[in-house]
Amino acid sequence: MPPALTDEHAAAARWHDTAVPDAFARTGPPDFLLTDAETAARVDAPARFAAGVSDAARVALATAGGDHTPDGKRPRTQWDAALGWFVSSFPLLGALAAGMTVVADVEVVRAAGISIAAVNADAAEIYVNPYAGLGEEEWRFVLAHEMLHAALRHGERADWRDHYLFNVACDYVVNGWLVEMNVGQMPEGLLYDPELKGCSAEEIYDRIAGDLRRLRKLATLRGRGRGDVLGEPLPHPGSAGRYVDLDEYYRNALVTGLAYHTDSGRGHVPAALEQAIRALDQPPLPWDARLAQWFDEHIPTVDKRRSYARASRRQAATPDIPRPAWVRPEENVRLPTFGVVLDTSLSMNVTLLGKGLGAIASYALARDVPRARVVYCDAAPYDAGYVAVEDIAAGMRVRGRGGTVLQPAVRLLERADDFPADGPILVITDGDCDALRIRGEHAFLIPAGASLPFTPKGPVFRIR
Repeated sequence: MPPALTDEHAAAARWHDTAVPDAFARTGPPDFLLTDAETAARVDAPARFAAGVSDAARVALATAGGDHTPDGKRPRTQWDAALGWFVSSFPLLGALAAGMTVVADVEVVRAAGISIAAVNADAAEIYVNPYAGLGEEEWRFVLAHEMLHAALRHGERADWRDHYLFNVACDYVVNGWLVEMNVGQMPEGLLYDPELKGCSAEEIYDRIAGDLRRLRKLATLRGRGRGDVLGEPLPHPGSAGRYVDLDEYYRNALVTGLAYHTDSGRGHVPAALEQAIRALDQPPLPWDARLAQWFDEHIPTVDKRRSYARASRRQAATPDIPRPAWVRPEENVRLPTFGVVLDTSLSMNVTLLGKGLGAIASYALARDVPRARVVYCDAAPYDAGYVAVEDIAAGMRVRGRGGTVLQPAVRLLERADDFPADGPILVITDGDCDALRIRGEHAFLIPAGASLPFTPKGPVFRIR
């Protein structure tokens, strides 16, 4: 701008007489109005500014929720409105909803046999049947259901369990949470049982796995006999054909959403759901760390004491001063021990045996356990008696390699006069065994992906 026109008041006074130069002329309505002092005093500028910001935010949220596309050709659907509601009104799942894609392709869902909806966590896609006949409130419930499936990684948590049955168990848990939080309206026919409130998916799985009569009546949002948590994304027009790991995104979206939800007082969050979300920030402990915790809990440490009866080496700085040595209890004091039932059938993998025995030896040495009672078992038990921990670490000669019947080995330990009645028992097996009944403290060490043919009462550690 020329120097003479740097003062807007001088420029306005000059242009009032000479007209605005073409270089500064504009078409259309003015972008602001000049008023006199009396009129300006009557205008509530902050209120008008706040109203403008509110209108702009409303339009942005409507666009994010699917109110219209940039070209304005796609009409707003009920599932789009439901997804937009999470972004604008439900902080717990708002960030999650903003990153999910809803695929409402009739041919895609028909080919996959999807009755209402399904989800693939790795592609962050929710597949909905546009002819499901649900209202917006029901779509809110359905979308929240699928988002929680994806974010909590229910497909991966199934592990060794039957994926469809575990999907059903997770449906009971998720539907219970959403009903408790009053999110939308649950469509008719979904899996919900108030008596299962507070139960984990693993507990519900154990209940329904043995009830075949009830199993025939169970159905997910995808339909009867099919899980709504998909292992692979469905191909559809516009799909990139590949997907990435979204663990970090899901974790951040849920943890941040929980913080906003609780801080803003948007409503109650079930304790089990809050615990599941917070657990996403804590990676699961590896099997050997959990086994070490089990040792710490059930195998007492040896209380050492200092004694001058056996002096230790004297310090070089003060060689004339004797120092007491650490000594262990005398042999007549019961030392800590534990029992090991080792499956030596032909189905056992040599690598599994090595890892299991190595873990036992290392943790026994760390807990100052001098010996462990070992029983090999295949078709019959072979009592090896008390074995020094050092011998376990150096390698043992395993007997057996026949069939698999472990209950006699457990009974042998429970009835042995030289084995303490409260001594913990560790069972190492590949899961291809008989149903076991163990009275005292016990745990199982099995390969990753294997399962036991009964409901275990003690913890199960899976070797990876």
